[in-house]
Amino acid sequence: MPHPLLGTLKGGLIVSCQAYPNEPMRHPETMTQIAEAAVRGGAVGIRAQGLDDIRSIHQRVALPQIGLWKDGVDDVFITPSLRHALAVVEAGAEIVAIDGTRRARPDGLSLAQTIARIHDQTGALVMADVGSAADGIAAFEAGADCVGTTLCGYTGERPKTDGPDLEVLRILASVLPIPVIAEGRVHTPDQASACVDAGAFAVVVGTAITHPTTITNWFAESVAR
Repeated sequence: MPHPLLGTLKGGLIVSCQAYPNEPMRHPETMTQIAEAAVRGGAVGIRAQGLDDIRSIHQRVALPQIGLWKDGVDDVFITPSLRHALAVVEAGAEIVAIDGTRRARPDGLSLAQTIARIHDQTGALVMADVGSAADGIAAFEAGADCVGTTLCGYTGERPKTDGPDLEVLRILASVLPIPVIAEGRVHTPDQASACVDAGAFAVVVGTAITHPTTITNWFAESVAR
C-alpha cells in the first residue's frame, strides 16, 4: 500500500507550476497564484521548482507539494545532491523529487544512500524521476516511494516520444508495487487519459497548463500561413 499522503494523489492531476529562467512569470508570487488557480481547477497536488517558490506555495496552498531544485543544465540536475534535497524539504515540500536515474550523482552518494538519508533525516517522501524502465526498477530497489517518467527521452536511453512515454509507463506500472506517476510531454486531456489507461497512479501536467509562452507558440504556429 502506498503512503497515505501518496494515496491522496491517486487517480488525480498534479499541476507542475514552473517557469523557465529569464521568463516574465519567473517569480514565487506568480507561481503561487498559478498553484492557487490549479486548486480551483481540481488539481490534487502541486509540483514546484526552487526554494522560494516551494516556500511560498507551501504557505498558501494546502495540497501536497512535490518539490525539486534544478541546479545545472546537463546530466543530473533535478535535485542533484542530498544537500539540495534537504533544502527542498526544509522549504516545505512533503515529497521531494530527485534525479532517479542510474547515473552518478555529483556528491558521490548512491541513489539508495540519498533516499535513505532523506527518509532518516526528514521523514519526507521521495519521487524518483526516471528515464527508462530500468531506471524505475533500480529506483524502487533503492527505496523510492514513487517513480515518475519525467526524464524519459532526456537521458539518451529512450527516444523522445511525441507525447508521454506510454511504453515505459506501462512496464513500470505492471512490475512495480509503488505508485508510478506519468510526467513529461502530457499536452492534451486525451494524452492524460491515455496515461491513466496505461496504469498511471497520477498524472503530472506542466507546460500545457502553466507555460503561456509555449501554449501561445502552439496556437501561433497553427494559424500562421
